[in-house]
Amino acid sequence: MKTLLEIEGVSKSFGSVIANEDISLIVREGEILALLGENGAGKSTLVKAVFGLVKPDAGTIKINGIVMESGDTAAAIASGVGMVHQHFQLVPVMSVTENLILGDEPKRFGVVNIKQAKKEALALSEKYGLEVDPDAIIEDLPVGMAQRVEILKALRRDVKLLILDEPTAVLTPQETDELLEVLRNLAKRGVGILFITHKLREVMAVADRIAVLRGGKLMGTTTPKESSESKLAQMMVGREVVLRVEKSVAQPKEVLLSIKNLRVNDDRKLESVRDLSLEVHAGEILGIAGVEGNGQRELVEAICSMRSRLSGEVIVKGQAIPNLNPRAAHLAGVSHIPEDREKHGLVTSYSIADNLVLNRFDQAPFAKGWIRSLEEVASNGEALVEKFDIRAPNASLSAGSLSGGNKQKVVVARELSQQLDVVVAAQPTRGVDVGSI
Repeated sequence: MKTLLEIEGVSKSFGSVIANEDISLIVREGEILALLGENGAGKSTLVKAVFGLVKPDAGTIKINGIVMESGDTAAAIASGVGMVHQHFQLVPVMSVTENLILGDEPKRFGVVNIKQAKKEALALSEKYGLEVDPDAIIEDLPVGMAQRVEILKALRRDVKLLILDEPTAVLTPQETDELLEVLRNLAKRGVGILFITHKLREVMAVADRIAVLRGGKLMGTTTPKESSESKLAQMMVGREVVLRVEKSVAQPKEVLLSIKNLRVNDDRKLESVRDLSLEVHAGEILGIAGVEGNGQRELVEAICSMRSRLSGEVIVKGQAIPNLNPRAAHLAGVSHIPEDREKHGLVTSYSIADNLVLNRFDQAPFAKGWIRSLEEVASNGEALVEKFDIRAPNASLSAGSLSGGNKQKVVVARELSQQLDVVVAAQPTRGVDVGSI
């Protein structure tokens, strides 16, 4: 098979942090290469270098035998490279259709032909089995639906090499299986695919070859036939990993969270939670399952007082939580791990240490009256970085510079390290490697 992508001796550092060290890989025509590695292993940095978003310090990248100019995204796109990013590269205030055609708009008499663009969006959605509403506004979509748009945006161009950076992190199992089938069909048509994921089941199901990174270095390549989930996990983290959770029998105690006759609208003003009542006891985990878009997001946001309730009550330890008052919910003991860490979980321009006290910055010991105690903030940050294995040189680094999985660890560390009674977790393991889960 023809070699589409050839990576030769690529290295990249960010200050003292070595993201990639002398990595060499190839992707052939019609081949699916899975790229595995724990959080912070350098996977995203490597594929961003291929797409021209990151300029390597050393090494070369060839597409169809032609050496690519470092940091030239336009050249990569012109060479037939498409990329589905880990963190959405979509314009929140624009529609699905507008995002799909952005930069390559169909025109009529010099004016963007929105009618034709909508037809193209629907045809593309039907072709790949990824249903989207062409008129929906991106900022109103749940993350799973936004991920579909990101995938369709890459597939709209006639790609020869498709890079996917954790595309299934927020998809349901059914949606994931549908996407894997799309990838198989693309490979049959000769498209080369470089696929980053933490989910070993997906790797074993769809990959032709598997490359494993650890600490910025290539640990080796293998195939699903030559390996197993446990062997791959060990290659990723350098130790044996138990792939199942040992769970004891729950012994529920008093009721901590009580929801009574809750009714909530979605962003389209349609009722998505209808007369829901439930209780969560101390010492128990209540799982809520369902296909994306069936009220899960609205329920979570209503419990955390981030979304207006039409009617009903949310009660924590006997105390009714007021409507649209997230701080009151937090002070009542409700901890929230949101489904979209970028939108609701982090301020990426702030340091890791500051993000770890976002909802406690004005409380002791992190503040004395109107004065913040920066020493306590820094000390807390360093302690949590070590405790939750957040891969960063120190807690003063900006949260935006972290890998996706390490960003998730920051959110989880903050929410689980404070005084709490109820944890509301939506997609809590999104982007987190098998060793950390």
